[in-house]
Amino acid sequence: MMVPPIPVGSDKPHRNCQNIQSSLERALSQVADTEITATCAGRTDAGVHATCQVIHFDSPVDRSSKAWTMGVNSLLPETIRVRWSQTVDAEFHARFSATARQYFYIIYCSQVGSTVLHNKVTHSRDELNYEVMNQAAQALLGEQDFSSFQAAGCQSKSPNRFVEHARVFMQGAFLILDIKANAFLQHMVRNIAGALLEIGREEQDSDWISDLLAAKDRTLAGVTASPDGLYLVGIDYPAEFALPATRMQPLFLCA
Repeated sequence: MMVPPIPVGSDKPHRNCQNIQSSLERALSQVADTEITATCAGRTDAGVHATCQVIHFDSPVDRSSKAWTMGVNSLLPETIRVRWSQTVDAEFHARFSATARQYFYIIYCSQVGSTVLHNKVTHSRDELNYEVMNQAAQALLGEQDFSSFQAAGCQSKSPNRFVEHARVFMQGAFLILDIKANAFLQHMVRNIAGALLEIGREEQDSDWISDLLAAKDRTLAGVTASPDGLYLVGIDYPAEFALPATRMQPLFLCA
């Protein structure tokens, strides 16, 4: 069966991913006039955002790309939008075909919080040393055991992950952690962000990330950062699937 993948962008938090998935499945089922079950590239915690999510589903009926996009969008809440659809080989799998995922963790650095960005970013009144944070983040690169950044309830069989890049930089008033890996453990990015925030506030030195990785002990790593600042912004797939661009940063960063 041919499988259309659909990236889904949402700028507002949801109670859980199931709400997004169930909304999509209801809309897809109406367009297909038959029950549709969707599979997503990766689940996100409650309150986490996705500007680029990819799903696939099997459909026993043929519909146009316009029906799978505009037709489905007309049946979705305004917080969920289908950006494109494409028919691909049956070998494609939104989750297992992915070779890498990219997240942004965004912190709004200001003495006064933003009403417009409420629940869309993490707010910090503290002065953060992003250069030291960036230096510390380089310890995350390569394949390593990330047990110190793994949620207690994570069901992954292995704590090992390969981090392709990790950088911390400023864009206007926004401090951004940009991290890309083959896959992520539950709460991994939020736990890393929490540790980097302590380094940025100079409560820990820049070697702390290396120490935590070596310790392999979650209890030593400090608090989990808020879900508000976390965005799934990109997913990589092999070129053979010829998918459209599967990376999109939050629109408020494009201004």
